[in-house]
Amino acid sequence: MKKTKRMLGIGSIILILLFTAACGGGGDGGDGGSSGKKGGKSTGIVLGFSQVGAESGWRTANTESIKQAAAEAGIELKFSDAQQKQENQIKAIRSFIQQKVDVIAFSPVVESGWDTVLQEAKEAGIPVVLADRAIDSEDDSLYVSFIGSDFVEEGRKAGQWLAEYFKDAKEPVNIVELQGTTGSAPAIDRKKGFEEEIKKNPNLRIIASQTGDFTRAKGKEVMQSFLQAYDDIDVLYAHNDDMGLGAIQAIEAAGLVPGKDIIIITVDAVRDGMQAAAEGKINFIVECNPLFGPQLMELVKDIAAGKEVPKRISVIESTFTSEQAREALPTRKY
Repeated sequence: MKKTKRMLGIGSIILILLFTAACGGGGDGGDGGSSGKKGGKSTGIVLGFSQVGAESGWRTANTESIKQAAAEAGIELKFSDAQQKQENQIKAIRSFIQQKVDVIAFSPVVESGWDTVLQEAKEAGIPVVLADRAIDSEDDSLYVSFIGSDFVEEGRKAGQWLAEYFKDAKEPVNIVELQGTTGSAPAIDRKKGFEEEIKKNPNLRIIASQTGDFTRAKGKEVMQSFLQAYDDIDVLYAHNDDMGLGAIQAIEAAGLVPGKDIIIITVDAVRDGMQAAAEGKINFIVECNPLFGPQLMELVKDIAAGKEVPKRISVIESTFTSEQAREALPTRKY
């Protein structure tokens, strides 16, 4: 009898262990990988999210905000890193459709070429949210909402500051521009907004413009070529901090003083950029806030609940001069 009870007890333990193992979460990483972070009470909502990649400090902060917010909101996150390749994002979105997630969100690598896969999501009855970047499509029914920044306005803010800085200039002001990834929404829009403002001052002119792919290494490489081609550069406008930081390395290697010999304007306001601004190497930064993870999760909950949501949701952002960057840096979260 004692032996029978002991066997029953061992069997119960084994069953408990098996059940516990079956409920374990997956790891982050590849297509369809679930977030393994602990968080709030489960909502039963599954979100498939395809990120552009990890090309910058901004993107890393954005990814962390989304993962943390999903865990805290009790939303199961299936996360995919596209490594800056559209084909990877399309593959990830199709994987999310096959897995029958409740909502799909993604930050598009480029603006065009999404209609087919988003039509597939629509036919599957899965709502789509655009995060951070917009798409170029005549059919706005392919997504339910966009959440992110106004990139055109960011470009305008950069141009407005520069126009004010050189308002008394009598001679031509030569500007070189480091664009973001070719075809991406921030690259297109930040250029558009900037040009809208500087054309109001005939002394401000862009003498060279080339993509730096939003990376520090490419920003350095392109700035080196600019410095070799032109000996009269007055201003650098970089579409993000990382390219600007790479350009600073090239400027210093050329024996010039960033922030003095060449006025520098960047976009993002990540910690490394803010540090450079605090040191006077960047003169003006337009903020692009990556920490909208909590806003995205609230949006996902509303969509899953069948509520009507705004077509566009903007995040709150600011700008920083060197002095303002020094003041803000100690409490900066990214």
